[in-house]
Amino acid sequence: MRSTDENNEREKGWKTSGVLRIPVSKMKHFIFSIKKQPPGRLIVMGFALVILLGTALLLLPVSVKDGATVTFIDALFTSTSAVCVTGLIAIDVADHFTAFGQTVVAALIQVGGLGVTSIGVGLILAARKRVGIKGRVLVKEAFNVDGIKGMVRLVRSVLLMTLCFEVVGMLLSLIVFAQDYPFPHALGISAFHSIAAFNNSGFDILGGLRNLTIYPDNLLLNLTTCGLIIFGGLGFLVILDVLKKRSFKKLTLHSKVVITTTIVLLVGGTLLLKATEDITWLGAFFQSVSARTAGFSTYNIGEFTNAGLFTLIVLMFIGASPGSTGGGIKTSTFFVLMQQVRGIFTKKHVGAFKRSISNDVLAKASMIALVSLLLVCGGTFLLCVLEPDCTFIQLLFEQVSAFGTVGLSTGITPGLCDGSKLVLIFTMFAGRVGMFTLLSIWIERPAPTTHYTEEAITVG
Repeated sequence: MRSTDENNEREKGWKTSGVLRIPVSKMKHFIFSIKKQPPGRLIVMGFALVILLGTALLLLPVSVKDGATVTFIDALFTSTSAVCVTGLIAIDVADHFTAFGQTVVAALIQVGGLGVTSIGVGLILAARKRVGIKGRVLVKEAFNVDGIKGMVRLVRSVLLMTLCFEVVGMLLSLIVFAQDYPFPHALGISAFHSIAAFNNSGFDILGGLRNLTIYPDNLLLNLTTCGLIIFGGLGFLVILDVLKKRSFKKLTLHSKVVITTTIVLLVGGTLLLKATEDITWLGAFFQSVSARTAGFSTYNIGEFTNAGLFTLIVLMFIGASPGSTGGGIKTSTFFVLMQQVRGIFTKKHVGAFKRSISNDVLAKASMIALVSLLLVCGGTFLLCVLEPDCTFIQLLFEQVSAFGTVGLSTGITPGLCDGSKLVLIFTMFAGRVGMFTLLSIWIERPAPTTHYTEEAITVG
């Protein structure tokens, strides 16, 4: 039987658990207040909580190798880089973390790539429970789609698609790594590499901060990695649309824009890198693909010319596509901006593929580009103040790499001070959740109630 004091406390609305006493009313209020939060804010909070959890796990003794030292800021940096599928590293994953710690990093990459919402809905489905309206709205917000119809089916397709791509990528990578490592070790490397590549995260566990520079001419590994990066960066909605329609003419406008822009950027990046750097065609193609938010490198990026680095900066800033595992301003945003410029000069209505582009989309694209540019400029300025010994192109490259959740670096990341790492941590977080989502958690957007008379402003 319960004691008289415990019964009295329950009557007063307290929940007791040993020495912990929590008012039931406060618990209900806390849970209700979370449920009332807008979807964008919940997504941001979810990513932040996963990053903090990952930081705590990476600081555990079981995660750190004997003789290695992992500080809090380095664990936070690694966790943020993994969850934000970036790949920038302050410490080498293979040299500092045990198999358990490396598994934690791989899990963080997987959660970050698929999204906290998708993982949560997937767990609900695995438990054979019903996904409520709130969950469907979160999925809608995470994948940036118009309606909530078919959200559960979408999550199932995304999880299955991810599993298929990563298993195939692991088996193909295993053919290469099994030649250089014992089979169990090669299997672990292959699984980690496949997860990192499909989720557009440039992490590796080969050690020595080498990345893939020891495999610049391995055709199978290069093409396997490129394939995983491209499909992961296209976006799940585009892949599903292609599988369903199987004809370019029948695809949605979004899919046509994404595919067309991706091809143009890949070809253009390959030609420019081959023209500016002393690398092979395979190397130029690989770096052009990787700069689209993946972060793997088969050459030492620190030895590239300023022209080559600037080419990579442009590709990193544009990034992957909406609803994908990549970052940047997104290919569709870049396409809309280019069409807007073309429309202004030709004095024609803005559109493509015999479809018009709405003014709302034009305004959103302009806002995303402007805010992203401000974030890159602000972060680069802070890095210039904090790291006076580094060149401007190195710091700009590092900041854009963090914003685009790419992970490429000229080699300065491990030597940055804690302040610079914090700047990059915030930049990676903003780049992953999206500037539009990040701004929406603070800024309310009520419908305008007052309309003023228009008046011209001279610009240009």
